Amino acid sequence: MAQIKRLSLLLILLCTLLLVPTFSRACTSIIISGKATPDGRPILLKNRDTGTLSNMCVVCQGVRYRFLGLVNAKDAAAKEVWAGHNEAGFAIMNTAAYNLNAKDEKLEKEGILMRQALSQCATLADFEQMLDTLSRPMCVDANFGVLDAQGGCAYYEVGNQSYRKYDANDSVTAPGGYLIRTNYGMSGDMSDPHGVERYAAISELMAGLHARGAFDIASLLTIPHYLRHGVTHTDLLAQMPADAETDRMVCFRDYIPRYITASCMLIQGVASGQNPAQTTSWTYVGYPLTTVAVPLMITRSGHLPAIVSPDQEGRSWLATEGLRLKGALFCLKQGNTHDYLNLSRLVNRDGTGILQLTKPVQDSILAHSHRVLGSLSRREKPAKSIDALYDWIDAYVKSQMLAIDSRVMPHD
Repeated sequence: MAQIKRLSLLLILLCTLLLVPTFSRACTSIIISGKATPDGRPILLKNRDTGTLSNMCVVCQGVRYRFLGLVNAKDAAAKEVWAGHNEAGFAIMNTAAYNLNAKDEKLEKEGILMRQALSQCATLADFEQMLDTLSRPMCVDANFGVLDAQGGCAYYEVGNQSYRKYDANDSVTAPGGYLIRTNYGMSGDMSDPHGVERYAAISELMAGLHARGAFDIASLLTIPHYLRHGVTHTDLLAQMPADAETDRMVCFRDYIPRYITASCMLIQGVASGQNPAQTTSWTYVGYPLTTVAVPLMITRSGHLPAIVSPDQEGRSWLATEGLRLKGALFCLKQGNTHDYLNLSRLVNRDGTGILQLTKPVQDSILAHSHRVLGSLSRREKPAKSIDALYDWIDAYVKSQMLAIDSRVMPHD
């Protein structure tokens, strides 16, 4: 009887999900207190789902602080920022909430608000003061994840008229030292929460990482690769085809990574006594299933790796290459192509899937970057050593990604 009841509830939930439209601004996010990480550094992570699939990173001068932002292609001035940090060690990200305002209030200025916060805020208190003084309506409906160089780490559920804070350092609010948000606020109307299937998936994943004490960068960067469904519990890794040659199409909807996933940013704040300028944004500037994450700091020069920066067309090379490789995964040309993924080109038992080919590249980036970042003294401001790291990233990642491209993509 209990099994029948669970099956009935699952069928009801699945039917509900089929009636919910696929939102173009739907993301999965986590925040982790420094009390729960092995090095005492708080973390924000946003897996960005959006209709704007080409992203890049820029460094801009704000009213008070320079900031590094994840932005849409062709927005080099960073008029809207979708995640980022500034030189004071303040960082911010968001997920659309969809339930903090009335149904007819669809004003979307989250990207503008985050740019303003990065431009002028150094602490959570500064951010709260900014929210308190913004004119109403604030024209947002979002969960903002925020951290600062003083160890602050919290979500702010912000609607047009008010906001509510959820503190990751509060053991009652966050017993495990972390919090999760997809596309609804806990303080909003819970009659029709969006993103419940991804909330289930990320909750399962985070519980496992917490149990293993695995809140390290390498483990957390696998979040946008999680291929277990939160509702059906379908594990695509358990269905791995033999090789890449025989197409194996699978339904690919409402996993943490989706067709509309454009990028992912993991922002690592600083520990007590560490220079705020050592705040680091580990960034998949392109489709996370077909690219790699690179570490980004704000250096004295203001330079970033060329592969994540705007090119002459206002796009980043790495995002463009990731979209090209993505075409091998979503190879159907008719119907709802975004709902079906060619699993054999992503992972297979031969180890020749795109995700398997990018893994050793990611491992090398992590190893080399940790050596360079670990050589900085706690009070040191990033300078020449980080610019040299960026030069290495440009040369290494570009050569490796082109090698993967030549191996998996058809060429004339």
